[in-house]
Amino acid sequence: MENITIGLWVSSGMLVFVILGMRVAFAAGLAGFLGLVWLRWNSFDYDPDRFFKALEISVKVAGLTPHSKVSSHVLSLIPIFILIGYLAYYAKLTSALFEAAKRWIAWVPGGLAVSTVFATAGFAAVSGASVATAAVFARIAIPEMLKIGYNKKFAAGVVAAGGTLASLIPPSAILVIYAIIVEQDVGKLLLAGFIPGAVSALVYGVLIVCIASYFKNVGPPVSGFTWKERFESLAPAFPIVAVIIIIIFFVYNPFGEAWGTPTEGGAIGAFIIFVMAVYRGMRFKQLKDALLETGKLTIMIFTIIWGVLIYVRFLGFAELPDAFASWITSLNMSPILILICILLVYAVLGMFMDAIGMLLLTLPVVYPAVMALNGGETVSAADSTFGMSGSMCAIWFGILVVKMAEFCLITPPIGLNCFVVAGVREDISVQDVFKGVTPFFIADGLTITILISFPSIVLWLPSLV
Repeated sequence: MENITIGLWVSSGMLVFVILGMRVAFAAGLAGFLGLVWLRWNSFDYDPDRFFKALEISVKVAGLTPHSKVSSHVLSLIPIFILIGYLAYYAKLTSALFEAAKRWIAWVPGGLAVSTVFATAGFAAVSGASVATAAVFARIAIPEMLKIGYNKKFAAGVVAAGGTLASLIPPSAILVIYAIIVEQDVGKLLLAGFIPGAVSALVYGVLIVCIASYFKNVGPPVSGFTWKERFESLAPAFPIVAVIIIIIFFVYNPFGEAWGTPTEGGAIGAFIIFVMAVYRGMRFKQLKDALLETGKLTIMIFTIIWGVLIYVRFLGFAELPDAFASWITSLNMSPILILICILLVYAVLGMFMDAIGMLLLTLPVVYPAVMALNGGETVSAADSTFGMSGSMCAIWFGILVVKMAEFCLITPPIGLNCFVVAGVREDISVQDVFKGVTPFFIADGLTITILISFPSIVLWLPSLV
């Protein structure tokens, strides 16, 4: 049997495991290990006497693969970014952000909802976890919106959708994972997320204003704040700005050499937020909770990575990524149309899989195909299909894929942010949250269209490095 055929059978089996309810980490790890055994035994012509030799070789490969990747220092960014978010919550910086946004923006139609989106965008700039962002603002913003008469479905939808911005706006755990899988520069990818993240937040804000202007009972404006009160609200939120500046300068210093690595910048940012949290009253119990929550989320992410890496190694031996890339490039279709079809497949997959697992499982096959569409990893901008070099295409595609991962966090039936918001707010059902996020599907579609039509939005900052 050909290796590609084995790869297709094993991949189909893994999807069956996932559909039956097995966790992605275990489904991928089990399928990858069984696939390695199958491939090796196939190379021995299914000799019964050599089955255990095939098993022994597969155990060694499956055992060494996760360690070889996870031991990379780049992955230390993930727990650091997650910890920054939880410490910022206990430092009450989230409340300060929301209060500042409210005083400056709440006068427009749907003003509190727009304030929530911009506050989540600000919080996303120091937090790498969308789930944490949604949970925090479900506690802070929804009560404020309900108090002045907001529709509860709409209020919950705003928070769930706003929480997704943490996937795109650096520091982002998903961007780090993407960089590791496709072996691209983490710093450039983090820089690339800033402007698209701001565009996404702006599109959300415009959508909210349009909805609130047309449906008067959805989100009434809030007025009465003086200019003095507005300026007074900026100081408590300043630490967020300080951490953003530090991370940017550690990734890219426009006035000279970078100060250090993204990991070092993240660690210093975490220390600053920690000092602020202690100064603002955080006690040992709250610190313990922040560390435990960071540990739980980190372990979940690393477990998925470990399992999927075994599956990825199997795919490499089965030569499936190369076969898929060859098939994609042989299609008699416009490359942009093929790219859009790939993104639509991600939208469908996101209805049944979590964002991180989806990216880890698909990128080893999809990424080489997209690079081949553009002309290869080393192609120059002049000779490329999409008008950008291979390295820049990798960054552009990464932002598009992560934006699709954001979309998957709010799509039924397993949109994780929607379940988090419903879990925090017992008076709002998960069905209500899914109804509330429906308009934001349009906003995400518009954002994706903008990023595809104008790649310079994504590539301008990375091109400066």
